[in-house]
Amino acid sequence: MASLFVLDLTYTADLTEVDRHMDGHREFLRRNYDAGVFLASGRKEPRTGGIILATGDRAAIEEIIESDPFKYHGVTAYSITEFLPTTTGPQLEAFRHQL
Repeated sequence: MASLFVLDLTYTADLTEVDRHMDGHREFLRRNYDAGVFLASGRKEPRTGGIILATGDRAAIEEIIESDPFKYHGVTAYSITEFLPTTTGPQLEAFRHQL
């Protein structure tokens, strides 16, 4: 089974600079939703970055992140947390790992 990943984005530039790259970042998200890699995403509150829930293998996730305009233009830092769900709601049952 594929692992799940929490991609934690933290803005490293002011919001004016972040917003300059928002359209490209949204296209990056759309491409990865279409590819079945991203499962959920949204901004943090307060607006200090965002969170993406993804699936796949770590090497592929790391490669995908490099294509994010936020990362390319240096306006965000990524933290990657991999986890193997042992308990899920029915919507994520396909990702459940057995102990």
